[in-house]
Amino acid sequence: MRIAHLLLIFITGIWQPVVWADDGLAVIVATNNSLNKLSVETLKQIYLLKKPMDDEGNRWIPLNLSLEEPLRRRFSQFLFAVSPEEHEEYWNIQYFNGISPPKVVNSEEAVLRFVSVTHGAIGYVRTQKVDQRVKVLLTIP
Repeated sequence: MRIAHLLLIFITGIWQPVVWADDGLAVIVATNNSLNKLSVETLKQIYLLKKPMDDEGNRWIPLNLSLEEPLRRRFSQFLFAVSPEEHEEYWNIQYFNGISPPKVVNSEEAVLRFVSVTHGAIGYVRTQKVDQRVKVLLTIP
C-alpha cells in the first residue's frame, strides 16, 4: 500500500506530507517535568486553556502545529472531534474574552526544541520523532 501510494505521488507529481495510519502521536513534555502520564480529558482541558496550570502550580504552554500540518488535523480530530478549521470558531470567541489560542510552531523539530527547554511546554509529534530531549505522557493511536 505504501509503495503504491508513493508511486502514485511520484507519477502524478503531487507531494504532500503523508501521515500513515500506524504512526502514533506522542504528547510530550521536557524530561525534567514531574508528570509521567496524562489523561485525554486533562490534555483536552490544557489545549482549551481551561486548565492553565498543572497540579504543582506551573503554567502550561500548549503548542500546536500549523493549520496545514496533517498532524495538527489528526490531533484536533482525536482530541476535539472537529477539524482545526472548525475549532477556530472556539478561539475567535475566546480571543474576544482576552484568551489567545495555543502557540503555533512550524515543525515537529520546533516542537521538540521548544518543549525540551521551556518549563511547562507541552506538544505533540509522531512517536518515531521522540528522542532523549523529551518524555511521553500520552500516546494517541
